[in-house]
Amino acid sequence: METTAAILEKAHQRADEMELPYKGALLPMEAYRILQESAQAQLVDVRSHAEFDWVGRIPGAIEIELRAYPGMQPNPDFLDQLVKQVDKTSPVLFICRSGSRSNQAAIMATQSGFTDCYNILEGFEGDRDEQGQRGKASGWKVAGLPWVQS
Repeated sequence: METTAAILEKAHQRADEMELPYKGALLPMEAYRILQESAQAQLVDVRSHAEFDWVGRIPGAIEIELRAYPGMQPNPDFLDQLVKQVDKTSPVLFICRSGSRSNQAAIMATQSGFTDCYNILEGFEGDRDEQGQRGKASGWKVAGLPWVQS
């Protein structure tokens, strides 16, 4: 079993290879291990309230919409809400549906002075499969990690 340090180093190497401006990029299982082993690590789910209600929630995640449903308009208070709920110096792991919005959130947080930001690749539902459906090929749910249906 990989150590936390090894997981974080691998995440940092991925971020370098992908030319990302934040600390690292984690796979769902790696993110879960970090959350289990680090009391300071915080999970921020940036999906919309509709996604939380209809698709599922991750127990213990801090829920801050990056974009609001319907219309997926940007949340103008995202950074203010983040600052009020998350320590800027703690590891912050961002997740969304597929890894795209969480990538944006990690970039925004890093630019705003958060020093230890990570994106969770694949997100909660992962990529689309051959039938165009999410939640079957990759992601937090497919990895069998904890989540609840509202």
